[in-house]
Amino acid sequence: MSHQSTTVKHVTNDNNLRTSAPDLRASAFFKVSKGAWWLRIITLILVDCFVLFLAWTLTQYQAFPVDVAGYAPRNYIPKLILIQIGALFLQGTYQSGKQRYDYFNIIKTLTFAHGLILFISILYQPIIEVTKFILTVSWLLCTTLVITSRFVVEVTLKYLRQRKILGCNSVFIICEPEHHEQVINFIKNEKRYIIRGFDTATSLDRCNRENTLEKLNNLNITEVFIAGDAIKNRMFLCWLFQASGITVNILPMQLKPIHRQVYFQKIGGMPCLSVSCPTIIGRDFWIKRVFDFCFTSLFLISTFPIYLAIATAIKLDSPGPIFYKQMRIGLHGKPFQVWKFRTMRPDADKHQKELEALNETKDGIIFKIKDDPRITRIGKLLRRYSLDELPQLFNVLLGEMSLVGPRPLPTRDVDKFLDHHFLRQEVLPGVTGLWQVSGRSNILDFEQVINLDMSYIENWSLQLDFEILLKTVKVVLNKEGAY
Repeated sequence: MSHQSTTVKHVTNDNNLRTSAPDLRASAFFKVSKGAWWLRIITLILVDCFVLFLAWTLTQYQAFPVDVAGYAPRNYIPKLILIQIGALFLQGTYQSGKQRYDYFNIIKTLTFAHGLILFISILYQPIIEVTKFILTVSWLLCTTLVITSRFVVEVTLKYLRQRKILGCNSVFIICEPEHHEQVINFIKNEKRYIIRGFDTATSLDRCNRENTLEKLNNLNITEVFIAGDAIKNRMFLCWLFQASGITVNILPMQLKPIHRQVYFQKIGGMPCLSVSCPTIIGRDFWIKRVFDFCFTSLFLISTFPIYLAIATAIKLDSPGPIFYKQMRIGLHGKPFQVWKFRTMRPDADKHQKELEALNETKDGIIFKIKDDPRITRIGKLLRRYSLDELPQLFNVLLGEMSLVGPRPLPTRDVDKFLDHHFLRQEVLPGVTGLWQVSGRSNILDFEQVINLDMSYIENWSLQLDFEILLKTVKVVLNKEGAY
């Protein structure tokens, strides 16, 4: 077996536990985040509904001791409460951690809700009448009772946890041995966690992390604490934990900048950076996949004449097939064929070894030549506007690629990968990506490519994908870095 085949097999076998999941960011099946978060949310909502009903009832009797001309504000109390609960939910006051006890945020949210109620009352004044007196009294009562009830809930939960009447979250610690005792003391001081185990930073290595994840799932871990150098160059693993419904807490002993949605809390007096799980795991990723399929289908249907024109031009320009198929390495090291419009002579692959000495990349991993003699006349035009990449939209429809993601590389390039380069294979490859909109062929150092890919994976969001798609259009139209 050749060294190249061994590399591909090693990548595939090393990730066989993840083949059931389509991407590092997606769960293998529909699931919600672990823990008793739903019980806490239901409890808080019920408590808020009760105190808000009490506040509006007291306000009603202050304003209307008896019904006036058959007017009964009581009928609108449930609707008013629904507006307030909705505002509190959207503002994140039911999320885990200290956010549910952020009293200043609660005051701002209820103030906004009352402003919305005032606006609705102006629009529907014949139906709903809210005077300044009612609005002032209700705001004072609502904010006072909600804050008081939240404080009572917080004190009660602490008391129940200290008496071990209420169950605590099962957590796992990942850090270097010299930090074990310090981190354990921080967590124990909080009195709301049960430590089920700990491991070193090597548990997050590519060859070990699947076993680590399996161990965490078997222990029914709801949260993991990562400290010190254990998180270095591994922020992308937050997606892996989130896909299993596990909340990530980072103890910032040595941290690089993190551009993710995180929140701070104190664990035993130590500041802790937490990356919480969404309620529905993998929601944004599945939105991304649905968008990929729908957009690609519509684009292929509407641009069919362009495909036909390009195919005709290629056939008239030089003998050979219209499409060029090349084996690339995709998700979890799985080989697949990428489709492109042919831009080179039919025998281009046979002559590549003769041109290796002209390779312009610094480390030789990616093969790039500015004036490649194998490119045809029509091929130069197609490459300048990246039109040769259009057939890869069929790979998107087949689920082998996404519109946005790290570019899939040929087996020749992957054969020269160092161990940390394989990290980019943990997500679906893309037709375009951060590398393409940051310089395209002008970037000749593969480590720069890896840094861009890691930045994309760590900071991925639907908004980032949308921004990359818009930048791709601009880069292609301006012919930036293309050859």
